[in-house]
Amino acid sequence: MSSPHDFDFLHGDWDVRNRRRTDFLDPAGAWEEFPATTRCWSLFDGAANVDEIDMPHLGCRGLTLRLFDPRTRQWSLNWASSRTGRLFPPVLGHFEDGRGVFHGDDAYDGKEVRVRFVWSGIGAATARWEQAFSLDDGESWLTNWSMEFTRAACGTPAG
Repeated sequence: MSSPHDFDFLHGDWDVRNRRRTDFLDPAGAWEEFPATTRCWSLFDGAANVDEIDMPHLGCRGLTLRLFDPRTRQWSLNWASSRTGRLFPPVLGHFEDGRGVFHGDDAYDGKEVRVRFVWSGIGAATARWEQAFSLDDGESWLTNWSMEFTRAACGTPAG
């Protein structure tokens, strides 16, 4: 069952290895890889957190605001990009057995998509995030972005 401290592992500084499809909807599309750095900090006694990721390869920064709803025991993950200045629709979900799965609806390249985020491989110095899109309401998924997080040498978990 999810709790307000599910994302405590993410607090602090991280180096991130990104791997993403150049076209999020093309299963035969090319992949690109690039580094990034991120910092996450806690708010609301753990029931919220913010991270900012710097992705020089893409020429932008991203920001995620995560909020825990104690009534539903679910998280909402809200993403914004410095490139657009807009908040994307949230994905909602929870953690179970050390794995977080979150779903939402969005549009990409003029098409309605179902979005899935998965947090896994969580440890003191590592974590993995993955994004997938579905064009058939979750019947099939195309993974289009993954991030491998490694604790930055100078970073320590924030309390």
